Amino acid sequence: MQADIRNRNNRIYPVTEITRAVTEAQRGITESNGIFGELDHPTTLSINLDRISHVITDLRMEGSNAVGRMKILPTPMGNIAKTLIESGVRIGVSSRGAGAVNGEGIVEGFNFVTVDIVATPSAQGATPASIYESLDMSVTGRRVLTLAEQMQEDPAAQKFFKDEIIKFLKTNVFAKK
Repeated sequence: MQADIRNRNNRIYPVTEITRAVTEAQRGITESNGIFGELDHPTTLSINLDRISHVITDLRMEGSNAVGRMKILPTPMGNIAKTLIESGVRIGVSSRGAGAVNGEGIVEGFNFVTVDIVATPSAQGATPASIYESLDMSVTGRRVLTLAEQMQEDPAAQKFFKDEIIKFLKTNVFAKK
């Protein structure tokens, strides 16, 4: 979610609205072990169990943006999302909620429900990178994935795997911040 920027839906979410929504979502994530999301936006604000594709496991503010993590679930809709991601399709994410929109497009009283997977997000750049995709695209990552498949019963391989993951994250994920 982006604050203080006009999105493709011609709406602006003030940073105070996004920050409040993130704080409430964090409480929900802690209390319920995550917040369910769906593949595509439904026409209602309620979450439909038959359309769940993922669970949001983290949501936090970084500057004026809300960022987080989600885990794709092995549900029918989650399997569709997983197939899209593994096929190289770039998915988007979009918040779902309700609020009053004034004449200038500014949203007030935003009531956050979830973040859904969508084809075209309203926020610029709301296209998440998957950990699998990051691992698969890296030479070191390909080595890590191959090792993971082979190490299930080998303690020495498990230690090596752990060390490689830490090295990969320090080089490819944390180095970008």
